[in-house]
Amino acid sequence: MVDFVGWSNLFGLRNAIARERGIAAYRAWVPLERIRPVSIPQEKWEETFAWPANNEPPYPPLTQRILREVIIYVAVVLGAAVLLQLFSPFPILTWLGELMKKLVG
Repeated sequence: MVDFVGWSNLFGLRNAIARERGIAAYRAWVPLERIRPVSIPQEKWEETFAWPANNEPPYPPLTQRILREVIIYVAVVLGAAVLLQLFSPFPILTWLGELMKKLVG
């Protein structure tokens, strides 16, 4: 199923599948070759999805990834709190404000 999704670029997931499997998986696993469209030359495919030539990982540093995830989680929790404040009888933001006042002062 994953091969079909990658081969047909169903939902635009070909790049995500190829990057996730990476160049090591590409060389080791035949299924990644199955998702390479005939219109893309082998060299271009390897150049696009291979480990970078400078031997640095193709993803951001661990601290940057952790910080990004923490920011996303905080934004989601705050968004849920705002929605609860606006559309429910629970004044979540008011409670959090009072709790912060007690903690700070």
